[in-house]
This record gives sequence, C-alpha cells and structure tokens, in this order.
Amino acid sequence: MNSPTPIWISEAEVVSLMDLRRAIAALEAGLRLEAQGAARNMGKTHVMWGDGHTLHAIGAAFEGADVVGTKTWAHTAGGATPLLILWNAETGALLAIIEAFALGQMRTGAMSGVATHWMAAPNARSLALFGTGKQALAQLAAVAAVRELRTVRIWGRDPSRRDRLAQAAASLGYAFKIEQPPGIAEAADGAEILTLATRACEPFLAAGLVAHGAHINAIGAITPEREEFAQDVLERADLIAADDPAAARRLSREFARHFGSDADWSRVRPISERVAQAAPRPPGIDLSVFKAMGMGISDLALGVEIYRSALGENRGRPIDAPSRAKAQLGIAQSGEQG
Repeated sequence: MNSPTPIWISEAEVVSLMDLRRAIAALEAGLRLEAQGAARNMGKTHVMWGDGHTLHAIGAAFEGADVVGTKTWAHTAGGATPLLILWNAETGALLAIIEAFALGQMRTGAMSGVATHWMAAPNARSLALFGTGKQALAQLAAVAAVRELRTVRIWGRDPSRRDRLAQAAASLGYAFKIEQPPGIAEAADGAEILTLATRACEPFLAAGLVAHGAHINAIGAITPEREEFAQDVLERADLIAADDPAAARRLSREFARHFGSDADWSRVRPISERVAQAAPRPPGIDLSVFKAMGMGISDLALGVEIYRSALGENRGRPIDAPSRAKAQLGIAQSGEQG
C-alpha cells in the first residue's frame, strides 16, 4: 500500500466513507485475518491520572496489507480526541492520520454486532441496553443490524439522557418498540440480548436477573477499576468470548476475579475464532457472554477500509510528510555558549 503524500482524514470524511453495516463487514474481515495468523495485535496499554482520566494506546499489523497502525487517545472528564495513525509496513512512511471518534464508535458498535451475530440466539428479538453515554446509540444500532429487534429497553440513571437516547433510537428507522423501564430488573426481565455500556465501578447485573438463553455484550468496564456484572454471571455462562482475551486477563476486573491464574482461561475464546469458523450459537446454551476490551485489529480493520476508500475517492487533506532535521546536541548549536 503506497501513498505519495500522507493525508489527514477528518471525522466528516470518515462518516461519509463508512456506515455501520460496512464497518461490521470490515471488522469481520479483519477478525478472519487474525484467526489465520495474518493480523497481529499490539497489546493494549493505558495509564491513569487524576479523577479517573486514562491515556490509551492500541495497535496492530496486517500481514500482506503493507500497513500497520496505532490508535491513541486520552479519555478525560472534558472529552477525548482519538487519532488513528497508519504507516507503510515496509518503509515506515506515514500514510494517514484519521480522526477516530466516529471510527471508534463504529468499531465498538460493530464488535458487539459481530458478537451478537455469532453468539446470540438466531431468533433473539429483544434488547436491553444499559447505559446512555456516547457509545449507547451505536451499540443499539449494531445489534439491530444483525437481529430483527421487536423491543428495545433503555435503562440509565438520568431520565433526560434516557429520553434523548430513545428519541435518537427512534430516528434510526427500525420498527422496534422502545421502552424505558423503571429499574435494572425490569429492563433485564426476559431480554434475549443485554448490552452493558456503562462506566459502573460496582456490578449492577446479577445472573438471577438474566433470562435463560440470553446473550450479554459487556463493553463498558475496560479498565481495572470498573465492573458491570456480578461473578455469578460468569459462573453461569457456558459460552464466553472476548475480542482480546489477553487484554481481558490484564485489565478486566470481572474476568480476573473469576478466573484468576487458573487454566480455566481457556474457556475465554477469541471472537475471531467464531467468525472464522462461521459458528453460530450452539443449541442448549443457557447464557453467553462477550467481553469487548477494544483492540488494535478492530481499529485497523476499519482504518484500512476508510483509507482505501479515501484514496479511491480523492478524499482526505494532504499533509506534509515528516522529515528529519539535525538535532541540537552541542552547546554552540543551541546558542547557549557562554
């Protein structure tokens, strides 16, 4: 993959070049490469400061695509500015810088869509969505893209945010009924798919609230101080997958508390395995759980597709390629001589 001039791809261009269904397809293609050993993930890392602020970095390399990439962002109470950077894998030349908030929303939503596609019951028609933050609408839309939903229940602590999310969900164009139950138990009652997209630090969902045959997408607790579901959820689950099992082992308090250092970690399968095998949910499953930590392969899968589309449509703003300059190493060079 070669580009004579690196380009900057804006949020508006990302949105114009990719929709959620295309993101799901791009993500599944990337996951199949991972299962074949042709996509390699860079382990997620983060550092925390202040009142829950976090700096994150993830990345990946695609064999044969001549591209590597990394995404980094600071998540703060004041917001975030995620950027995905692509380089030529053979020369190290900068290919593109992609503004990645919309990309991240689509990637995170698409991952739950992929997990729901391959892990939830084929006839699942009801969704309980916990959380009303920035990821919530994409999560809802992704499940709706792979299952013909009839009912969507929205729960969050703030009634005004629930209302706004319900209005946004109604604008997606689907025919499902939108409900706002008064509590967690009422939201979970009988739901066939449950998506947890909160910043909870204490578990709020216990296994006793979850219907037989249900599927859970747990996407909110991606750092060790957070926790969304109780330990009895994993005790009951007989089908468990994660986008990045290694990251779940290091950074998920829910999973670390349950599995510890035991060999039972082998029960946590990579979602790429199910995608590559095209293996739908086995019959007789009581409860399935998918844990999304976020991984570089996901971002790079979407980023490569967006970059290729941008080149094909002559999109993106050309930027100067970085060039070397002689470093100031001596006193005379720095103008500090005496």
